[in-house]
Amino acid sequence: MSSTGNRVRPVEEHQEAVRDLLARSLRPRVQGRGLTEAAGRILAEDITAPRSLPPFANSQMDGYAVHSADLAAAPAGSPVELKVAAPIPAGAQAPPLAAGTAAPIMTGAMLPDGADAVVPIERSEPDSFYAPQDRAGARVRLPAGVPAGEFVRAAGSDIPAGTPALAKGTRLGAAQLGLLAALGIAEVPVLAPVRVALLSTGDEVVEPGQDLAPGQIHDANTTLLAASLAEAGAEVIRSRILADSPADFRAALRDELDQGRADLVLTSGGISKGAYEVVRLALAAEGVQFFSVAMQPGGPQGLGAVDGVPLLGFPGNPVSALVSFEVFLRPALTALTGLPLPRRAVRAVLAEAADSPAGKLQVRRGRFREGRVELIGGPGSHLVHALAESNALVLIPAGTGHLPQGAEVTVWLLE
Repeated sequence: MSSTGNRVRPVEEHQEAVRDLLARSLRPRVQGRGLTEAAGRILAEDITAPRSLPPFANSQMDGYAVHSADLAAAPAGSPVELKVAAPIPAGAQAPPLAAGTAAPIMTGAMLPDGADAVVPIERSEPDSFYAPQDRAGARVRLPAGVPAGEFVRAAGSDIPAGTPALAKGTRLGAAQLGLLAALGIAEVPVLAPVRVALLSTGDEVVEPGQDLAPGQIHDANTTLLAASLAEAGAEVIRSRILADSPADFRAALRDELDQGRADLVLTSGGISKGAYEVVRLALAAEGVQFFSVAMQPGGPQGLGAVDGVPLLGFPGNPVSALVSFEVFLRPALTALTGLPLPRRAVRAVLAEAADSPAGKLQVRRGRFREGRVELIGGPGSHLVHALAESNALVLIPAGTGHLPQGAEVTVWLLE
């Protein structure tokens, strides 16, 4: 059985080991996705604008398209009277604009050849467009001195064709997807979700919804970790609860690996130093290592690879499993794929005193509000209700021992 004996591994060392394992073993896959399906994913390649935005010069306002030269000769403050040309609706190509005329133009409509400025309708006399039956021979008075380019969106003024639009590694939110849609791009290459086989162990755990026999509890870990993985942008391809049998565990693991679907195997439970620790017993010959990490909760940890697929072993208590995910796996996924976004870390004032094991990072649950954090529940790793009422993880560094009320701590916001 591979283990590190009695040495307690520093948290930072294990974080680095998890990052290194995933970086060595995981090969990010690229897949094409339609824009809606690509929301929240990470762009896998640089995107160059295939066309300019806007693709043509267009009007920024409802008004009159004009030759600015027609309005330049009149004295300042003296309106210029021009003949009204045919109107230009959005989505249509207008004929060239003759000198001495002004064409009614709608917002977003293409500027006709010859026009180089737009006069807003509210600055014209009359200050409304002529009805179709009144347009023949109609004239409009416009202010003098309108400069070229006034209220005109030049072609390519947003982004010219052939220039970088989005960089590889960009997280695709609404604004980025809107840009891609405006450029006419319907599908983009994104990093595929990391596929995780999630295996929970323990004769004492049963599926939610099933009746409990004496000594049994409902499994919270699978739901807790599956939801955390999904929130982090990963894909749980299978989740199973296994009996405390090394043979059953090995068979289930081999089944997952033989199908070639899993990028990562994540287990919960069965890695401590008891006599029936199924994951330790099952992986004794696989080179998977088991550590005591200087963290509370979440001290027992497993790390290795089976048939080239990385495997992480988390403790079986629910809060320990979640803290292990937040401290070790979530940041490693961020470093490898760009997802999920890092937890926002802020400084907060403790609403009450706290004691912590001097040699361990203690991760408490808390409720953060307006710069203060209230500890919820105790340090126990079974307090799921306290976890559900929390919106932050409170980090009390190794070597601290005691913190008085009012002391500053770092918290990771979970919302």
